[in-house]
Amino acid sequence: MTSSRLDFKLEAQASGSRARAATFRTLHGEIQSPLFMPVGTQATVKAQTPESLHESGSQILLANTYHLLLRPGPEVFQKMGGIHRFMRWPGSVLTDSGGYQIFSLPHSRSMTEKGAVFQSYVDNRRILLSPELSIETQMSIGSDIMMVLDQCIPSTADEKAARAALQVTQRWAVRSLAARKDSPQSMFAIIQGALYPHLRRESAEGLLTLPFDGFAIGGLAVGEEKHVREDVCELTAAMLPSDRPRYLMGVGTPLDVLEAVHRGVDMFDCIIPTQVAKHGSCFTSRGMVELRRSVYKFSEEPLDPACTCPVCAKYTRAYLHHLVKTQEPLGWTLTGQHNIHFYHAMMREVRQSILEDRFLPLYHKKRAVLQLEDLDHPVTPPKRNAATAASKIGAYELHKNGIRHVPTGEMISTTVNAEQPQLIRHLLAGEGPLVVWDIGLGSGAHGIAAILAYESAFQQGPVRPLHIVSFADDLAPLRLALSHKKLFPWLRHGAADTLLHRGEWKSRYCEGLSWSLVQGDVVEALQAAEIKPDMVLFHPLPGSDVEALRSAVGQGAATA
Repeated sequence: MTSSRLDFKLEAQASGSRARAATFRTLHGEIQSPLFMPVGTQATVKAQTPESLHESGSQILLANTYHLLLRPGPEVFQKMGGIHRFMRWPGSVLTDSGGYQIFSLPHSRSMTEKGAVFQSYVDNRRILLSPELSIETQMSIGSDIMMVLDQCIPSTADEKAARAALQVTQRWAVRSLAARKDSPQSMFAIIQGALYPHLRRESAEGLLTLPFDGFAIGGLAVGEEKHVREDVCELTAAMLPSDRPRYLMGVGTPLDVLEAVHRGVDMFDCIIPTQVAKHGSCFTSRGMVELRRSVYKFSEEPLDPACTCPVCAKYTRAYLHHLVKTQEPLGWTLTGQHNIHFYHAMMREVRQSILEDRFLPLYHKKRAVLQLEDLDHPVTPPKRNAATAASKIGAYELHKNGIRHVPTGEMISTTVNAEQPQLIRHLLAGEGPLVVWDIGLGSGAHGIAAILAYESAFQQGPVRPLHIVSFADDLAPLRLALSHKKLFPWLRHGAADTLLHRGEWKSRYCEGLSWSLVQGDVVEALQAAEIKPDMVLFHPLPGSDVEALRSAVGQGAATA
């Protein structure tokens, strides 16, 4: 059934790719895709004005039903005539249903067939968020595109849990459609199924029989590895009809977006452009520029010489560096404005290349550039010659593509498991920073695994800050692993390099994510630690006094 609400028109599809260009019409005007939607969770995009968003080329803003239900409440939108009039936004608005936020509260909600009961963080009321209430709230908000209420679970969930979640989502989708009644607002369904192709197909086949105006790919960027996400995205997009929009929820970096366009997706949202801007990280044609660095203190150059945004036309890197270092709010406003403009400019360039059937060459060109850091002032150390890298450092040696402790013959962990359900549960529940102790450090595998899990969760919405503290009395395993990144490719992340050389690392992409190193006698360091952990990654090095370490860690923290 072709959607009558959006009048979707497919204009072109690229040769050698599934990338496509289209137009559709919401209640507030024509939309050209592919497009990126800045996230305005609480009816505002962080540090931006509606005017600057409009000037940058924003077509649709994303707002969140869960947060707007609690504050200011649907009655305010009814009184004010909807979100557009409330925030003075002339463009279109898409509202997420609140499903992700609700199911991110494992200790503060209970789920039944009726919906999810949760406790308000505003006034402690108990609220049943049902499909009917979610749609009723979205109708009060007055968004152009509403999302059905779905049950969100980690992408790495087992098959039984994934099947149960998609079946609930199917039934709630039917109820969401019924709740819309005759509203002119469009509604998208959400394809679930975790990482199981047959479940993704089952979800798609069930929802395609219903008269939705578009379809979203949900349940990704919540724990899986990047290449797995891309494979599932491509698989799912191929199942969806060609006559309606396809939306990948919560993704991602410019490179992530480019990859998904290549796989046939039209719409994207993510908090990354404004979140990284807060700390002076900017996407440019010359790679990622970190304005905190002192190299820009006297720079009279524009932020990006190839950019046409007002920030690059007016301000120098020196001034932006100053604003970031002094933590002036204007710094966040300007860097955020630039990053949003960068996303939109990329999407316009991608769209034009599809229309002119030259997307594939542009894809390969952009793919190479978007992975780079600052080309003008590189921050990464020069690569080592793998042929001359040591195969043994201290008491540790390479052995069968792993690392062995020579005196005992024990192998240390060099496997990164991106599935971290216990850590994600901690991140999504509670308040304040989450402190994780990493006992042993080893090759850095467990610290990197925690970082990757955080980065995936961060793309989906608000999470607690995470601080990883690694305790180690011997850095030889990490030095050896870093000398052989071809054997341990997860170390290309860069966090472990920085940790080894500086003793600490902070993410440039994810606010609140940091990693520090405590070197020396581990038992003494644990006993002297003032801040106790919420969670412990217990993987001591071979030869350690395990009982003494367990005693020093104590019994107050969850151990993984």
